[in-house]
Amino acid sequence: MNLKRRILYTLAHLMAFLPDTWTLRIQYLIRTGHILHLDKPKRFTEKLQHYKAYYRNPVMKQCVDKYAVRDYVAKALGTDKYLNTLYQLCERAEDIDFDALPDQFVIKTTDGGSGDNVLVCRDKRSLDIPSVVKTVSQWQSKNYPVISREWAYGSSSGSRIIVEKYLEESRNQDRSIDDYKFLCYDGQFRYLWIDKNRYSNHRRGFWSKELHFLDGYRSDCPTFETDPKQLPDNIGEMIKLAEQLAKGFPFVRVDLYNIDGQIIFGELTFYPWSGYVNYTPDRFDFELGEAFDVDSYGQYDRRKRLS
Repeated sequence: MNLKRRILYTLAHLMAFLPDTWTLRIQYLIRTGHILHLDKPKRFTEKLQHYKAYYRNPVMKQCVDKYAVRDYVAKALGTDKYLNTLYQLCERAEDIDFDALPDQFVIKTTDGGSGDNVLVCRDKRSLDIPSVVKTVSQWQSKNYPVISREWAYGSSSGSRIIVEKYLEESRNQDRSIDDYKFLCYDGQFRYLWIDKNRYSNHRRGFWSKELHFLDGYRSDCPTFETDPKQLPDNIGEMIKLAEQLAKGFPFVRVDLYNIDGQIIFGELTFYPWSGYVNYTPDRFDFELGEAFDVDSYGQYDRRKRLS
C-alpha cells in the first residue's frame, strides 16, 4: 500500500465516530477536490456517495461477497457455466491447502475491494508460503465499511478466503486478461469500459451504449489513442448477461471476462473506485450520472439527508 493510501486509511479510522454523510463530504473533497452535494447530486461520483449513504438493499451484501455472489449469479442466469473454477473456500489463511493446489492459482478475500486483496500465483514452486499466509491474514483485518463507508461491504459472513483458477490471455504482453466492465442503471446497460494490460502499459477505454468508442474520455488511467480493436463477436451476449445480473439495482457495474469467446463472471461493484476519481473531460462525470436516478430508492427524512 502506498503512503497516500496509508494516510487516507488512517484518517478514515480517526473519523470512524462521525456520521456517514460528514465523513463522505470530507473524503470526497480530499480525494476529488470537489464539494459534495448530497441533497442534489449531479455528478456520477456524487451520486455514488449518495448511494453509499442511503441505499440499503440487503441483496448487495451477497453480491459483494466473492463467494456468496456465485449463488446469486447461478440463480440470476439459470446456470453456473459462467463462473470461474473454485478450488478452495477457507475461513483462515492458515487453512489454505497449498499442496492440493495446481501450479497456478489466485487467492482473494471475499470482502476485498479495489483489487487490493488479490494474490496471483503463476508458479507455486517460487511461492513463499509463510509470507503469503501472513499477507492474506492482514487483508482479513481491514474494516472496509469504516474506511470508505461502503455499507454493502459490512458482510455478516465476515472475511473469508477463496482460491480460484488462474486466468490469462496469451495474446496480451503481460498475460493479463481483458476486463469488460458494464455500467448498468436500473438494469439497463449504458456504458462499457475495458481495461487491458493491467500489469504493464495499462490502458482503459470507454464505449457508449451504442458501442461507439468515446475518444478522449478517461479516468485516472491512460486511454487508448484510438479504438484498440474490434469488440468480441459475442459482445451482445455479454450485454444480455450484464443486464440480467443488474436487475433490481439503481446502479451496478458488472465485470466480465472473455477468453477466446468464453465469458466468465468477474464481480459486481456498486461503488466503482468508491466514487473518488476525476474524469476527463470533467463533463463526463455529469454524463455518467445522468441515468443514475437517486430518487428511485428509499423514502427517508429530508432532515437526515441534510445532516
